[in-house]
Amino acid sequence: MMSGALLTTQGLVLHTIKYGETSIIAKVFTRELGLCSYIVKGIRSKTGRTKQNLMQPLSHLEMTVYNNPKKQMQYIKEMRPAAHYNNIQNDGIKMALLFFMDEVLYKSLKEEEQNRELFDYVVGELQRLDLESHYSTMPIDFLIHTAHHLGIEPLDNYSQHEPLFNLKEGRFQAAPTPYTAATNPNYDYFLDAPSSSHIHSYLASSTGRSPMPQLNAKQRSTTLNNLLEYYHVHLADFHNFTSHEVLHTVLR
Repeated sequence: MMSGALLTTQGLVLHTIKYGETSIIAKVFTRELGLCSYIVKGIRSKTGRTKQNLMQPLSHLEMTVYNNPKKQMQYIKEMRPAAHYNNIQNDGIKMALLFFMDEVLYKSLKEEEQNRELFDYVVGELQRLDLESHYSTMPIDFLIHTAHHLGIEPLDNYSQHEPLFNLKEGRFQAAPTPYTAATNPNYDYFLDAPSSSHIHSYLASSTGRSPMPQLNAKQRSTTLNNLLEYYHVHLADFHNFTSHEVLHTVLR
C-alpha cells in the first residue's frame, strides 16, 4: 500500500533502470524535493507505452507523488508533460547535447537536496536548446553555470601574476617555481597557460564581463575536457563520463 503525503512538483527524468517484470526505478530531479527515486509500476507492460514515452532522458514532467521521508523509494501517482520540446528529438546534435546535460546532472546531484535555482536554469536551457541553432559553446556554458548552482564554481581571479588555473584549488595561481613544484602536492593540477586563459575567458563571459570567446573546435574540446576534469576533482561520484565523446564529434 502506498503511503505518504501527496505533493505536486515538476521533475526532470535523469535515469531509469528495470525493476521486476514490468516496472522501473526512475531517478528524477524534482523542483520541490531535489533528486528522488521513484518506482513506476507497469510501465514495461503492453499498456504502459504511453508512460514509457514520459521516461526519456530529461523529460520535463508535472507529477503528483507520494512523499514519505521514511522511505528511500517513492511512488508517482500521476504524471504528464510539463512542456513540449518540438525541435530536439529529430536533431542528432541537439540530442547529443541533451544526453550530455543529462549525464552531468545525474553524476552531480545528491539525493533529496533541493535546488530550485538549478532546476529552473536547466528548464531554461532545454527551452534554449529547443529554439536555438547555434550551440557550439553550450556544453561549456552549461558546465560553468551548473558548477555555480552546485556551489563549486571556479574563482575567476585571473591576472598576470596568477595566470594558471589550478583544478584542485578552483582558482588561478602563480606559476610554480622548480622548488615549489617539487613540494606542492597540487602541482599536477595546474593547467598550461593557453588552457587557463580559455577557462578565464569563458568564466568572464558567463558573468557578462566580456563577450563569448571565439575558440576553434580543438580549443573548445580541450576546455570542455578540462572542465569535466574539474568536476571529477570536486565531486566524488563524477567519473566514467562518456557523453562528451559524441559532442567532440558533432560539434565542429
